[in-house]
Amino acid sequence: MTDYFEVHERDGAARLGEVRLADPVTTPALADPFLDDAGSLWAGNREVPDGDESALTVLPHRSFPAGTRDEVRESFAVDHPDADFPSAAVVDSRSARDLGADAYLLSDAQGFVGHGEAFRDAVVRAKAGLPPDAALGLSGVATPRNVALLAYAGVDLVDATLARTKGTQGMYLTADAEHFLEDLDELPCACPACAGPRSEFTRADCADHNVNALRAELRRVRERIRSGRLRDYVEGQARHEGWLTAAFREFDDQWGYLEERTPLMRDAEVTAASAETLDRVEIRRFADRVTSRYRNRFTDQPLVLVPCSATKPYSDSQSHRQFHDAIQWRGHTVSMTSPIGVVPQELETTYPAQHYDSVVTGDWSEDEIEFVAEVLRRYLERNDYSRVVAHVPEDGYREICERVENDPAIDVPFEYTCVDHPTTDESLGELNAALQGEPAYSKREREHNTVRGIADFLLGDGAGDDLFGGPGEADVRTTGRYPKLQVWGDDPDAGREGEPGEQLATMVPQYGTLSFTLAGARRWVASDAPTKRVQIDSFVPRGSVLAPGVVDADGDVRVGDEVVVEGPKAFAVGRAAMSGPEMAGSTRGVAVEVRHAEEK
Repeated sequence: MTDYFEVHERDGAARLGEVRLADPVTTPALADPFLDDAGSLWAGNREVPDGDESALTVLPHRSFPAGTRDEVRESFAVDHPDADFPSAAVVDSRSARDLGADAYLLSDAQGFVGHGEAFRDAVVRAKAGLPPDAALGLSGVATPRNVALLAYAGVDLVDATLARTKGTQGMYLTADAEHFLEDLDELPCACPACAGPRSEFTRADCADHNVNALRAELRRVRERIRSGRLRDYVEGQARHEGWLTAAFREFDDQWGYLEERTPLMRDAEVTAASAETLDRVEIRRFADRVTSRYRNRFTDQPLVLVPCSATKPYSDSQSHRQFHDAIQWRGHTVSMTSPIGVVPQELETTYPAQHYDSVVTGDWSEDEIEFVAEVLRRYLERNDYSRVVAHVPEDGYREICERVENDPAIDVPFEYTCVDHPTTDESLGELNAALQGEPAYSKREREHNTVRGIADFLLGDGAGDDLFGGPGEADVRTTGRYPKLQVWGDDPDAGREGEPGEQLATMVPQYGTLSFTLAGARRWVASDAPTKRVQIDSFVPRGSVLAPGVVDADGDVRVGDEVVVEGPKAFAVGRAAMSGPEMAGSTRGVAVEVRHAEEK
């Protein structure tokens, strides 16, 4: 059981946590000031210390370097005692397991840090064997240049051993480089160690500077996690050393590890500034759900492809208002964009469709063209349209459409209506003419299809129809003004006087998601839509469900998911603050932020 470490915020695998000592420490952190090592058993017998709440005590241990044979590990394995004080256990990445400690230090870190694939495998393997609410530490490997990536991978504790050693060797460390001290004419830092004249700067000063630089970088990393922007920072930081670039890409290939730990939504903007943006979990998850869960319900209208806009959501932009004036509800509008792919109008507010910003140069890279074309191709394979009206400019967009149009698997005609620029009078006139004779759909149909489409995206294929009825058979009503829609059961007798029925859900415009009421949650459970459940012990939650109260949780629950909470005494609905696996394996922290609860 983890008693002295708790995770408060998550940014992918990176975590902002707290080591609950007499003087609490926020992680990721430099552990040197509060780590108390009871010693190695290789040197002789060690007594288990009394410990106290002022330090994180490393229990007596035997360290095994990378490459140690399994039989050697097993022969010299240590029996770790139960500790009633803040404790850390020394393990290796191959045999890491739950030993009841608050933190775990990997003894073989120096054998895999510096090699991208080995680093990824070691961290992922260790995390799989350790409790999700325990801190992970690496000793003797952290520098100002690599600590951001260590945190991004899920490391919570580091020490200053390597940084200080390099200083005594005459290596001056910064967040982006290592310099031979003799090569520096002036010091590129203003920390206390660097405050004196360059001529009086010694190797001892250099060691102090390196530690200061490491502390400063950890502060920067913590602030990035708080703002949900660590990934943006690491995309640039990983360029400074070859193995960091390799490790960064290796983790992008480890989809399951990162996806499980990445929130479904957040306030942070996704900055599309490099080719690696296409590999971000948020981007890949959105493209996957659009092409495997979402289904178009505007079956009587053609597909109208339009370019994205800088203003989000797209419908608020001047260009998209002009498109709307020409389309007049006679076509189903889908926006094309890099890095996301395609965005149906119903999902324009759904994270990250209104939370990204891309670098606009007018030129599309081959990676961008290939990615968006693949998403569009998969979208058209899943959804039926009589034709595609592509109102897109030449640069990038037209090439994407032509690639998909020429794909033998796509059997739908394309026509192009953009003469020069999409918003010129001539182009808009061509768009209007192309839709002459097409039936227009109603505002009510658009609103119903919006909440259905969001339900598909959030819950699974077919969830929108299962919850709210299919096209032509809707048993719900919507009120409010888009994008602040409210969903009601179409039964006036079930609601209060003057209301259209019992309220089921509310659309949350900040994230393009749905928040269910208890009535909506009951309908969800009774439907065929995939249900995300959290089972709790025998109590009625008030405000939040803490991890100790969770009996089990569905493995596909992600931070930000809408979840149904059930127990012997309660039925509730709320938003997940942990992933399902983390809820089931944690002993501390908020698991679910409960919105509504009732006693059975």
